[in-house]
Amino acid sequence: MDVLTLPVLGATRLVIWIAKMTMEAAHREMFDEGAVQGALTDLQMHYEMGEMGEEEYLQRETVLLERLTLIRE
Repeated sequence: MDVLTLPVLGATRLVIWIAKMTMEAAHREMFDEGAVQGALTDLQMHYEMGEMGEEEYLQRETVLLERLTLIRE
């Protein structure tokens, strides 16, 4: 039966599969403690190199620290 529906449903199933894989990857990245710690390190480096102002740094740092707290709970 799949052979008959492949031309019609194949593209739809591919889009659904891609969306599912993208969501899973985003979830893993969002809740990966190491990734958040790495982002904090990168953020600090960019700030110390003068690539961003203090206000932007503090805003981004707050978001990352909140994510880190959420992960650890």
